[in-house]
Amino acid sequence: MIRYTPKQRDLMRLWQHNELCRLNLLEGSVSSGKTWISLVLWAFWVKTMPQDGLYMMCAKSLTTLKRNCLLLLQDQVGENNFKFSLAAKEGYLFGRRILLEGANDARSESKIRGLTLQGAYCDELTQFPEDFFAMLLSRLRMPGAKLFATTNPDSPMHWLKTNYIDRADELDFLDVKFTIDDNTELDPEYVTNIKREYVGVYYDRFILGNWVLAEGIIYRDFADNTEDYLIDDPLTWCRENGDNIRRVVIGVDFGGTGSANKFQATGITDKLTVLALDEEYIDKAIDPDALNRRFSAFVERVAAVYGASQTRADSAEQILIRGFQNTAKRDRLPTTVLNAKKMEIHDRIKLTLLLMAQNRFYVCRKCEHLIDALSTAIYDPKRFDDTRLDDGTTDIDSLDAFEYCLEPFYEQLLKYGQKPYQSILR
Repeated sequence: MIRYTPKQRDLMRLWQHNELCRLNLLEGSVSSGKTWISLVLWAFWVKTMPQDGLYMMCAKSLTTLKRNCLLLLQDQVGENNFKFSLAAKEGYLFGRRILLEGANDARSESKIRGLTLQGAYCDELTQFPEDFFAMLLSRLRMPGAKLFATTNPDSPMHWLKTNYIDRADELDFLDVKFTIDDNTELDPEYVTNIKREYVGVYYDRFILGNWVLAEGIIYRDFADNTEDYLIDDPLTWCRENGDNIRRVVIGVDFGGTGSANKFQATGITDKLTVLALDEEYIDKAIDPDALNRRFSAFVERVAAVYGASQTRADSAEQILIRGFQNTAKRDRLPTTVLNAKKMEIHDRIKLTLLLMAQNRFYVCRKCEHLIDALSTAIYDPKRFDDTRLDDGTTDIDSLDAFEYCLEPFYEQLLKYGQKPYQSILR
């Protein structure tokens, strides 16, 4: 039997009384039940609409869409009523054809030109390019067409806030705000814990559900309580805490004009704690051969203490990466040199803040440059998109190299506690 929270029941009544708008946005905190009820609404609504109409579900990527929505929708209505194929980029919900699409960059809007849609569903709408969303709205041109969307809040200067939410009275637009306390089905202990795990701007957005600006020092608690995050020896720390380093990653940020080359060794433990292990900081001009020798020596130094690693290097410098790959092969280094994923800066910041809040992040004292970088990083006061200041006054190179280490395990680290540790890092 389906159990609705009071907020979810209110939404279902709007659908039952035909009071939904052309644009329907469910926004607010994490774990508030908005995605679950949005998919219920979407399924009920689609079932009542023309079978020969064309519908679309989209997210920043197809992988995200599957993880956040498609599997959940299939669980809600049953596999007989909803089947999908990411390869074919389509599914069928109660016999209605559903196109599946990713909206990962500004070029994505070209994918949906020319379509005529009866309805659309958008997951994590703040992650969409504005051009894609504007094009999507223009495709909703059948009588009674509707859009359903979910999102967490972002900057108050985000296009979704300024161009749509703030103009809701001028548009056929329903904006429903959720907070984590609206989800009365959650275990109170879980709610208490998750409220502790978010800090700063992310607490305001993801717990309180407010659209607030990111400003000032990024890692405030680290800057104010640095000693709480420092350890003398990572292996000793592991023994004392019943943990073990499962993965070793070396992040590499290549220096450009006025910046440094940085190697950062980072360990990820069985319990998904992140340990900054060692670093090499080269703040002067260096030729590629010398850089290769320094890299080789660093890998061997890390391997002597922590074992084999993978290396994630700034993908913008393919010539230097090939040099590292040749060096690793020639010197038989116990590392595999790969491109860094280069995720969005705000996603990297969010993960590091979460690790700090959950007491899952420590830095070896010898990593002096990383310690300084974390203590002094600030948001760019001239930007409204959670960008950190990169004008040469702070050590962005150390932050980039460190974050490249975490990117391959981003989803596992973010979803800490939801699965057994052993099943995550195999």
